Amino acid sequence: MTLAFIFPGQGSQAIGMGAELADAFASARAVFEEVDEALKQKLSKLMREGPEGDLTLTENAQPALMAVSLAVMRTLEQEFGVAVDRAAFVAGHSLGEYSALCASGAITLADTARLLKLRGQAMQRAVPVGEGAMASLIGPKSDVALAEAAAAAGSEVGVCVVANDNNTGNVVISGAKAAVDKAIEKAKELGARAIPLNVSAPFHCPLMQPAADEMAEALAKATIVSPRAPLVANVTARPVHDPDVIRGLLVDQVTGRVRWRESMEWLVGEGGVTRFAEIGAGKVLTGMAKRIAPDAEAGAVGTPAELEAFAASL
Repeated sequence: MTLAFIFPGQGSQAIGMGAELADAFASARAVFEEVDEALKQKLSKLMREGPEGDLTLTENAQPALMAVSLAVMRTLEQEFGVAVDRAAFVAGHSLGEYSALCASGAITLADTARLLKLRGQAMQRAVPVGEGAMASLIGPKSDVALAEAAAAAGSEVGVCVVANDNNTGNVVISGAKAAVDKAIEKAKELGARAIPLNVSAPFHCPLMQPAADEMAEALAKATIVSPRAPLVANVTARPVHDPDVIRGLLVDQVTGRVRWRESMEWLVGEGGVTRFAEIGAGKVLTGMAKRIAPDAEAGAVGTPAELEAFAASL
């Protein structure tokens, strides 16, 4: 068995996430306390009690999801003896890339929390609310080629690109609202279902350049070391372990495409991965893994019972 740890992105947040873990394990509580201290914010209280509208804000959702993933990882290591380098590779979806790097020791927990808080704020600042949009193109015909054709139609009136290549049947476009609206019409003509996403900004598109500039400045000052397990990066879908390369890829990721399907295909094909463990909140990546790599095993590891079962299965 060759294992990869994968870390979820925005959209997997929910009120109460991590609470059961914190109640069961001191190691998980310590992670949440450290994140609260780093941010000078009672994020753990917001995660446990809400309100949901505040948790959904990008600047809160991003560090909160990372905190849950790291609480799982630290508990696996301290309580069950499962270290991150038990995996051959780590990967994370968008903000999950930061969780993967933190879990593998490349960036400290406090620095990761602060970087993600800034990332969320910078993304929100980059484009005024209402001027950008994202849409998910779904259905059997929704592949990258269809999404690129739809985005090209949208580009006639403004910025519009493929933002997330999640899996065949689930590709996300992003850009200026008028451009995305036109792309939605084209996608429907081509036989896809198109669902506008309830997001606060058009992520992973060139309109995010001001946020990329802010992150470049912050990341230049951050300490990054080689991860204990190689990271398969969003923008290249290839493994990386050089800290300076990682720093550049994290900047590129703000405006670049999340090549998740390609990353998973590389992990199974070239990386020889036969099992994926989704570390943190929800089961979104587990579902994607089952669609992209049906012959590989995939499961979520987020609750005390899931941690215990996962550790026992190794």
